[in-house]
Amino acid sequence: MKHLITTLGPYRKDQLGMILPHEHVFVDLRTPDQPGYAEGNADEVVALMAPQISAIQTQGITALVECTTGGVGRRADLDKAVSVATGLPIVVPTGNYREPWIPDWVRAASDGELEGWMVGELTGQIEDSGVMAAWIKISAGDDGITPLEERILRAAARAGMQTGAVIGSHTIRGRVVMDQLDIIEDEGYRAERFISIHTQAEPDFELHKAVAARGAWIEYDHIGREPDDEVCALILRALEAGLGPQLLLSHDLGWFDPALPGGGTPRAYTHLVDVMLPMLRAAGVSEETIVGLTRDNPFEAFAR
Repeated sequence: MKHLITTLGPYRKDQLGMILPHEHVFVDLRTPDQPGYAEGNADEVVALMAPQISAIQTQGITALVECTTGGVGRRADLDKAVSVATGLPIVVPTGNYREPWIPDWVRAASDGELEGWMVGELTGQIEDSGVMAAWIKISAGDDGITPLEERILRAAARAGMQTGAVIGSHTIRGRVVMDQLDIIEDEGYRAERFISIHTQAEPDFELHKAVAARGAWIEYDHIGREPDDEVCALILRALEAGLGPQLLLSHDLGWFDPALPGGGTPRAYTHLVDVMLPMLRAAGVSEETIVGLTRDNPFEAFAR
């Protein structure tokens, strides 16, 4: 039986309702060599982010996927602090972001060391946080995969093969996603265990279909950040094209930013339930499809 691995332990599908598959609790977009990078006080992070979590809990959201990975300030200990304070399970990744957000130790690591690091976090814990990584988050350059990004991707594919973990990648261009899928399959892993994060950023809808035809998940994670009518129209187009069983919906919002005084001002994770789901229902989308998009698909994508 598959489980969703979270900051509060593993959950079966029947223990969960709606899941947000792409949000952020804590992010530092400065490069890892900057002073104060990824520093944060748990009490301050909880104080700022707990109200955001409480707001989605009242909507029926039962888990949130943290998409902050290595290189952009991942802090599993702070995710856990927010999770414990609110009672909301948070799903945390292993892996590392693209250049130039790749720390020196990742650049210096051997292929085997990168693979071993990811497997260690997927089967043990992230640093000393007590949190097991549930999945692998990586990225690739907009114009193509660099040699170092390819090394990270190949290590991720091998780690995924050992653990069943899904690989999600911040990749803006659909043709680059297709290259990533080729690499994953070359390593012996399956395209079905890949999430094309930010699929909506690819203007050619035929590439959305092509990525899905390979078996991968596609993710529209701009809800609440782009005009609602445009987002709704894109979702409806994907549903009409038969992509619903592979479609993930989220906001890509939050978060506590240690580069800003007091962590900055977070943006709510509430727009999907408050605005977009009513729009989809009004457009004739069935409740069965809504459940698939908000509950079944996220669980199936991230559980192992």
